[in-house]
Amino acid sequence: MMTLEGLLGQVEGVAAEDVRRWIAARYVRPGGAPEAWVFGEMDVARVRLIVELRDVMEISEPALPTVLSLLDQVYDLRRRMRRLNEGFARLPAEMRAELARFMME
Repeated sequence: MMTLEGLLGQVEGVAAEDVRRWIAARYVRPGGAPEAWVFGEMDVARVRLIVELRDVMEISEPALPTVLSLLDQVYDLRRRMRRLNEGFARLPAEMRAELARFMME
């Protein structure tokens, strides 16, 4: 966990005003109160992602909500697929074989 100053030291190319704007838009959701925000690993990763989208991929600020929403959906689907695969791995071999045949149809 870190402060806004710590976050700014961790992520190159981002200003405090950017982070404040992204928090207001709910792209980033730190803990704590505005005068004492606390940023975790996920917040740092999110800020890095936004900076990359903006600076490297040249995604405009108005397009960010759509792009972030789509990426969030992709990450959620990947998490669910991983969980589903874990569940399938627990099934008896004959059930897994039957599911594999079904999926190939």
